[in-house]
Amino acid sequence: MRLQRGMNYRHAFHAGNFADVLKHAVLARILVHLGRKEAPYRVIDTHSGIGLYDLAGDEAERTGEWRGGIARLLAADLPADARELLAPYLDAITAVRGLYGPSAYPGSPVIAQHLARADDRLVFIEKHPKDVGSLGEAIGRDKRAKVIELDGWTALNAYVPPKERRGVVLIDPPYEEKNEFPRLVQSFVKAWRKWPTGVYALWYPLKNPSDTRAFMRALEDAGIPKMLRIEIAVRTEVEGGPLAGSGLIVVNPPWMLQEEMRRLLPVLCGVLKQDRNADWIASTIGGEKAD
Repeated sequence: MRLQRGMNYRHAFHAGNFADVLKHAVLARILVHLGRKEAPYRVIDTHSGIGLYDLAGDEAERTGEWRGGIARLLAADLPADARELLAPYLDAITAVRGLYGPSAYPGSPVIAQHLARADDRLVFIEKHPKDVGSLGEAIGRDKRAKVIELDGWTALNAYVPPKERRGVVLIDPPYEEKNEFPRLVQSFVKAWRKWPTGVYALWYPLKNPSDTRAFMRALEDAGIPKMLRIEIAVRTEVEGGPLAGSGLIVVNPPWMLQEEMRRLLPVLCGVLKQDRNADWIASTIGGEKAD
């Protein structure tokens, strides 16, 4: 396929940035852990985007955010332990660039496609018609995968639980609206009640400390057990300021994921940091199971 340029979807401006590096590295580790059991799993990506990006395209070049993200990571002299943990993610990038050239960057659907096995199943949801077409091109004729044109929040409720009863739901909204954090909590809790044993990965930006604190309180108040908070702040987080970092809440995290993050995040933080206040978190949150 031809790499997409001139897309109207916002993420084309941000593909390969420091937030993508964290999100995609964590997603790859989750899929590696799911793949260690023989039974098939399902990936449900509620806000999939176009699946494949061109870092030499107009949008990516306009912001240059990828230079502070994936470009730094690929150029870094990584310790052996960190490189091993990042290998599934980096291998997906290598595979995509082997097909589409050195400026290609895979979104979460293509990373999931690269790591899934023959019996695993993939559901990629995107609501923008033009982006759905691009996503379908990126995924190709893969019988394991379905590309669905649908609002991600509607899909979150409609597609759980999957028949495999194993898998991960990636929830990565664009945070374009003021109520996105409350909507994320409300929609996730509703889905979790239907499928409490699934792995969920909730991505969020670090932009307003008050929003982050309220988000954490809302999750804790919901009584969801087994939540792992994974964050990297690459610079000082200032209320109303630019994106300072990002995080994922992983619900029902695979065994050893927290320990892996405690080994990996200091390295990633060191590679991606933009000021002396860069920091990372890999800690559990949550409480008793909700009624």
